[in-house]
Amino acid sequence: MYTTATTNDELIQILSLQQMNLKSAVSDLEMEQEGFVTVHHTLDILTRMNNACPHIIAKDGDKVVGYALSMTEDFKDEISVLRPMFIEMENISIQNFITMGQICVAKTHRKMGIFRGLYNAMKIASYPKYDAIITEVDATNSRSLGAHYAVGFKKNMHLQFFGPRLGIDFFEDGLNCTFQKRNT
Repeated sequence: MYTTATTNDELIQILSLQQMNLKSAVSDLEMEQEGFVTVHHTLDILTRMNNACPHIIAKDGDKVVGYALSMTEDFKDEISVLRPMFIEMENISIQNFITMGQICVAKTHRKMGIFRGLYNAMKIASYPKYDAIITEVDATNSRSLGAHYAVGFKKNMHLQFFGPRLGIDFFEDGLNCTFQKRNT
């Protein structure tokens, strides 16, 4: 069942699922085979983000088994790793978008269409208020990249960076847009 997060318990379950899948919490083999998430959120910021635009969750009974975090531009300075993405949005004049701050599915519920379901639910919840959903995917996260491609993302443009962020490819699929961090 796909819905929006409405309770503190659901937000805590999101954080628990996030903690289990953080890049720092999984082995190299697990990162390669199962993927990972990069950003660690606090309950405070997750709650404030949810109050601004509710997160999409997948539930199995009372248990959160997947989530797609919603993040408005108001939070661009609160998660430093995502700040360059927001700067680039300003530089290329993409407006009226919601950021999908992270997507994750419990290992026990993968390959069941939940990733696609979360994106579709977010698309429905976001339209017509927002014209696009923007996200950034670590180029080393082949599992996540494959999932994004599987739901129909197509490459639109490549943006060049210098330093630790060497490049970003822009993909879109109707309302959905994603940024893929790529080493070039």
